[in-house]
Parts: sequence; structure tokens; C-alpha cells
Amino acid sequence: MSLTIYDISEKAGVSIATVSRVLNNSNNVSEKTRQKVLDVMEANGYTPNVFARGLGLDTMKTIGILCADSSDLYLAKAVYYLERFLRQNSYDTILCCTGYEPEYKKKSMELLLSKRVDGVILCGSNFLHEIDEDNEYIRQAAKQLPVMMLNADFDYENVYSCFCDDHRSMVNATRTMVASGHKDILYLYNSDTASGKRKLSGVIAGLEMAGLPVHAEYQQFYGGSHENIDEMVAFIQELADGGLTFNGIIAADDALGLAAVKYARSAGLCIPKDLAVIGYNNSLLAKCCDPELSSVDNQLENLCQTLIHNLIQVLNDETTPQKSIFNGELIERGTTLSPKADS
Repeated sequence: MSLTIYDISEKAGVSIATVSRVLNNSNNVSEKTRQKVLDVMEANGYTPNVFARGLGLDTMKTIGILCADSSDLYLAKAVYYLERFLRQNSYDTILCCTGYEPEYKKKSMELLLSKRVDGVILCGSNFLHEIDEDNEYIRQAAKQLPVMMLNADFDYENVYSCFCDDHRSMVNATRTMVASGHKDILYLYNSDTASGKRKLSGVIAGLEMAGLPVHAEYQQFYGGSHENIDEMVAFIQELADGGLTFNGIIAADDALGLAAVKYARSAGLCIPKDLAVIGYNNSLLAKCCDPELSSVDNQLENLCQTLIHNLIQVLNDETTPQKSIFNGELIERGTTLSPKADS
């Protein structure tokens, strides 16, 4: 098995960034350290990025993007922003839509590595798995090139995270709804990813801070299609028909929030008096219902812009934060504001 810059850094007793600086003839390395790294390379027969350098290039100027599902509104918008900011920095992209199974994520990562990309972006927290061995593909990739994680937090050398504080965002959303007088709150979610878990814990923490009891039956997982709004409406109706009473719904994404508004209409409920609703992502769906949906803006454009900024810094051997954290902002519209307050 061929050596990577990670192996060279271990043998030379320096960081990956230092090895990268030596490879790129950076002036920010002492002659003593440079020679130590070069000696290790020579002793181990290490040849850096033969394909790229054979073309007379220091870089392929290409970034790989892994996205589980390009039909998902949030992920599709993220890919759009990422590619736009990369183009502004003169980088091309290779996009792989992996699906959600670990084996296909690993195969897609291997494909990108074989294409000699300069870095890889993992788009969404679904690329992190509860079983730690399923995350080994991330560690192995990070030994060869920088790995950027959008809306996920993973501690490992040469892995850089940029994410929204979903927990805090949901705490604030929950407390806002409680303060408006809606205390019987149903939380609807459709993901058990790292981001999904942060959102759930935020809702629970918000209820506890407000001195309200936490009942498991009021946290409901919807496992159907993210595109079938009518099925989501039926899911909420089944909960109500089963005896669950609620005057507020907080949703993990805007599709579920939109379904909550449609449910309220079909049930003859007045929004937000009888039922208040808050979605998440502040996507175009928030403007596609009547009244318009209050939603948490998770700063996706800023997240993507910062991630690309950090990536370019890494590629230029500049000091880069391992983590960049943003706070979400609740954008209130008609589903949480009375007509009088909205006027």
C-alpha cells in the first residue's frame, strides 16, 4: 500500500499541513524541518500526486462533493451554493449522489480519491454514522486530502467542520412558541442523523427550560417520503385521531411544517390561534402556504461560503479553524404571528 502525506507526517513527526507546505515549496517552513520531511520521503520512496505533477500542475483545481440525495431541497440548495463559491475561486467540481448506505458513500469517496481531487466536501450530517467503524472512510480520506463537512461535526486531523447550532436554534424556537401561549407542542422529525439528534435535543431542552413536562408521544418520527406532503398530512391526522392533543407543531424541516399548515386547514383550525407552526431551513416552501410559514433560517448560504473560504485557506497552507459554528434565526411569519401583530 502506497504512503500518504499522513504517513509521512507521522514518520517525520510534523503536521499534515507542514508536509503540504514542503510539497508546495512554501517559505513558511524552516530548512531543518523541510530537510527532515524530504529525508523521510526519500527513505520511503514517496512520490506526491504523480498524476497532477506529471501534468506540470501543483493542483487539479477540482473539488469532490458527496451528496446523499440531490432531490432533497436543503441538500440541493447546499450543492448550488458550494459549486457557486468554488467557481468564484476557479475550482471545478465532481458531484457524487451517494444515497444513504455506508457502502455507497465509501465507494463514492474512493472514486473521488482516484480522480485526484484537491479536497472533498461531505454535504450534510448523514455522512456521519453512529457505528464508528462506518466513519473510517472519512479518516482514510483525511490522510490524503482535506475533508470539509457541511452541517456536521467530526474531530479528526485534516477534517474541517462548518455547521449550524441546531440544538440552540430549536431551544429558541421552542421557547418562542411556549411564550406565545402554545404549550402542547408536537415535534415532528424525519431524520435521526447527527443534525436530527441535535434538533430533537433542542426541543426537549426548550420544554424543560420552560418548566413543561416532556412526553415521548409528543416527539413523532415520520418515516415516509420527504416529497409526499399529503402523506405527511395524513400522518398528523392519524396522531390527532389517536387522541393526541396539541396547539403547536414544531417541524424538523419546512416540508413537515407545510404539512402541518395543510392539516390545520383541513381540520378547520385557525392559524396561529388554534395551532401555531414552526418549520426549519427557511426554504422556498415557507412562502408556499397561507399563512406563510415561520421557519428557522439555519444560515445555509453563510455556512457554504465559510466552508469554501476555509477550504481555500487549507489548500493555500493558511491557518484555518477546525470548526465554524453558526446560530440559526427564527424568521416569524403568519403561522406564529397573529394578524394584528403582523400588520
